[in-house]
Amino acid sequence: MVLLVSLLSGEEESQFEQVAETETPSFFTQEELSKLKSDFETGGVEKVQPLIEKKVTAVDKTELNIAVTGESGAGKSTFINAMRGLQSDDPGAAEVGTTETTKEPTGYSHPTLPNVRYWDLPGMGTTRFPAAKYLTEMKFKRFDFFIIISTARFKESNVKLAKEIKRLGKQFYFVRSKIDADLYSLRKEKKVINEEEELEKIRSDCVMRLEDSGFPNPTVFLISSLEPDHFDFIRLNEGLEGDLNNVKKRIFVLALPNLSVEIVQRKYEILKKHIWMFAALSGGLGAVPVPGFSLACDIGILIGAIVHFRKCLGLDDASLQRLANRAGKPVEELKATVKAPLLGEITPDVIVRLGWGVAVVTVSALEFALDFVPVIGSIFGAGSSFLMTYKILSAALKDLTENAERVVKVAFEID
Repeated sequence: MVLLVSLLSGEEESQFEQVAETETPSFFTQEELSKLKSDFETGGVEKVQPLIEKKVTAVDKTELNIAVTGESGAGKSTFINAMRGLQSDDPGAAEVGTTETTKEPTGYSHPTLPNVRYWDLPGMGTTRFPAAKYLTEMKFKRFDFFIIISTARFKESNVKLAKEIKRLGKQFYFVRSKIDADLYSLRKEKKVINEEEELEKIRSDCVMRLEDSGFPNPTVFLISSLEPDHFDFIRLNEGLEGDLNNVKKRIFVLALPNLSVEIVQRKYEILKKHIWMFAALSGGLGAVPVPGFSLACDIGILIGAIVHFRKCLGLDDASLQRLANRAGKPVEELKATVKAPLLGEITPDVIVRLGWGVAVVTVSALEFALDFVPVIGSIFGAGSSFLMTYKILSAALKDLTENAERVVKVAFEID
């Protein structure tokens, strides 16, 4: 035990001791724990792995509901797709059209984090949803915050909407969309333009009109949902993140599309904190004195955590394909930057073959032997499981983050 604790820093040691003293796994109900033991005795690692992985991927079930509203034709569906890293022809994308396509409030879950949901609300002022009924029909109280989108000047209906949202005590954001189309039209008209000056004119006009309507010092984000790596799209995401509480901020950041190295780094800082949860889960199960049980659970936790990290960092096959579509590059070009063992299915054999496998086998062998000594085995099992899970996942997350950064640089040709 002394040897294990000496491998941790002062802060890590304090947290380690708290977890190592845990006698029962608080992440599981007694019924779940009994089922795990039974499944392990009848089917070994393969039998317990599904429940372990399910528990790992459900470490945070907090929901985040984001409403996207505005007049019909403002580009709400395109914006929702961009926020989820999708294009209009990707599976699960919101329907996009030149006419009003949204008939009812429609929720679109994030492709890898289903507890994050963007709601495409019907355009306000249509025959089906006149302004007088709109706020009641949409059941606004269920949403965490609102994004009000307009393609031109913010009109009276937008202002009424914002005032009602403010009255309900909710946060809202003014977004001026289709900026790329505005600049294109100006270039067709003037041939040569100063883009920064034109953008400032558009922003100033929006701000002035909102101030005249009773909103002092409003912030207006100028975006193109078709070019999310340009204009104010990233700044908007930073603003949304800053106004959320800690729990929902963490979820929101993990759901962001990888548009920059900075976003990848913010995800890394959040996922690094998840490692303690997974290590605590491993340490709790390591205290169960059943020969081989701790090793089986550790493998399940490691597989589930690495798969979870990979999805959050956009390194699973589906995420890489979506990013390739967005960047207009062959997905093979992006995959070529990622180390092969992390791309395919993560199995127990893959865990052992990775560079961290030697340490896993060594400590787990000691666990297996000590499992036959009830008190000492439980203490050592909890401590060693916690430590090894922490060390392995720390190395895995660092490696995955470096891969994700390389992918983003290739996708958007960042030096």
